[in-house]
Amino acid sequence: MLNLLFAFIGLLVAIVINILADDLPLRIRPLPPHCPRCAHTHKPLYWLGLLRRHCPACGQPVRPRVIWVEVGTAVLFALLPSLIPEPRNLIVNSFYIAVLILVIVIDLEHKLILNVVTLPVTAVALAASLIVTRDQNTILLAVTGAILGLIIAYIMYGFGTLFFGAGAFGYGDVKLAMAMGAMMGLHRIPFALIIGIILGGVISLLLLATRLVSRRDALPYGQYLAIGGIIMLIWGVEIFNSYIAPYR
Repeated sequence: MLNLLFAFIGLLVAIVINILADDLPLRIRPLPPHCPRCAHTHKPLYWLGLLRRHCPACGQPVRPRVIWVEVGTAVLFALLPSLIPEPRNLIVNSFYIAVLILVIVIDLEHKLILNVVTLPVTAVALAASLIVTRDQNTILLAVTGAILGLIIAYIMYGFGTLFFGAGAFGYGDVKLAMAMGAMMGLHRIPFALIIGIILGGVISLLLLATRLVSRRDALPYGQYLAIGGIIMLIWGVEIFNSYIAPYR
């Protein structure tokens, strides 16, 4: 029953993600779901792209991204109660995962990671570290995790600029790493960044090898960091414990 409830919550969250992904990159106040062609505002019953499929005013079909975000978020949220059984951690991590999905969507479409997303979330994560269980985070782990994430990502920014030129790794990625460090704490942020770096490297090589992109194309990296963050929000404590167990 809880899984079905969270699937429904995931659909509602997906509506918000799609709204913010449309409006935040344009620096405009978020508006209710509307048609990108004719600006027709959809009635609440049809805020879900799965229900309307096309604009009733001009017939513009719903963009695939809208559907993918709705389906993907609903499925992932439906699984979260089974993956994160502790209620406090479930609520807080669900919010973080929603934010990271938003980061992925905006980065894929606009190659942007916005301060209006990362900076407030960093502050929220520091406060939320007082709510979750101690194995998840504490205020000390959150502060030091944010600092470590910032330092590691800034070093990556410096090396990326030096060896690959401007744009290889942006300031937005640095601030995202800081926010993720606050979300996950000192003990989990290194793993999240390592997973993101490996994912980014492997997928970029595959895209280059298949000639889907060229070396001149700017490949957004924030999406891979965010995926690493989602993995660590769900399985991070287990990954951390399994890694340090041989050294105890």
